[in-house]
Amino acid sequence: MTSAQSNTSSGGRTRPVLGATIVGTGLAVPSRVLSNADLEKLVDTSDEWIVQRTGIRERHISENGETTMSLGVKAVRQALDNAKLDPSDLDLLICATLTQDMICPATACRIVAELGAVPCGAMDISVACTGFVAGMNIAANFVASGQFRNVAVVGAEQLSRIVNYEDRNTCVLFGDGAGAAIVSATDNADQGCLYQSLHSDGTGWMQLYCPRSEAEVPEGGVFNGQVDTLQMNGREVYKFAVNTLQSTILDAIEGSGLSVDDIAMVIPHQSNTRILDSARVKLGLPEEKMYVNLPRYGNTSAASVGLCLHELMNEGKLKTGDVVLLVALGGGLTWGASVWRL
Repeated sequence: MTSAQSNTSSGGRTRPVLGATIVGTGLAVPSRVLSNADLEKLVDTSDEWIVQRTGIRERHISENGETTMSLGVKAVRQALDNAKLDPSDLDLLICATLTQDMICPATACRIVAELGAVPCGAMDISVACTGFVAGMNIAANFVASGQFRNVAVVGAEQLSRIVNYEDRNTCVLFGDGAGAAIVSATDNADQGCLYQSLHSDGTGWMQLYCPRSEAEVPEGGVFNGQVDTLQMNGREVYKFAVNTLQSTILDAIEGSGLSVDDIAMVIPHQSNTRILDSARVKLGLPEEKMYVNLPRYGNTSAASVGLCLHELMNEGKLKTGDVVLLVALGGGLTWGASVWRL
């Protein structure tokens, strides 16, 4: 079967076959660290309260002119170096973000220019925390189709710009950062994207949203009093996440024709350790098979899965032939998965 052909996954939907592989990863986080102790000085909270409810101990916050674009550039540049590719080798760059620096142009276009990769194709995608997983699915499809050979995917976020630091329900959660991967064509039939999914339920948008005016606040909806900042109904988001994370992982394993034992690592969006632990235990996954770096970075939205993937690759915890399951869910509401054999 060639890289341009496809198989059918559960539910009758097509999926890309082998022919697209991850050849390099990268990471960028601001140098400034905001600890739980620092937050105690800003809002009525405590380290114990934050750790008990989220598992987060610190997060990185932008300063000195750092932007979503600059974080993205650093992460992609590192991924290219690790892939031993030049910017001119890129055919497409996908930037997953909900914190674009400008409404126009796309952040991806400016990243391409800063890298010196012109005339590489560029586009932003906005599906909140699901962004990196969605980007990897798109990249796999483009490469498997034969249209492109090298696609960069970067999840880049500057969530500190849209956080109300007087709202303890949200300000303790989020951090800034970027994670990137280079997806390239391969003739090795043992490598590639084995399964992918992407879903949404827009009826739940008001559970996690960022309004531009008070007119956009739904009647009876959560509102911290400050527009252009994240609003979250924590109870409803938690219920959605616990149920959806477990089912999405299970669907991905079954849809890939694999078992839990075949998965070397589940790399989930880093939202809340209680959510992650609940899904892991119910699925019978050993602790070492679900990667968690949430205590060090907090929730970095579209960047989180890419950050995890890079740390695992950089530390040699994944090897050729391993099967990894990327999974995320977030605002929209959105969720999805991407299963790869490295």
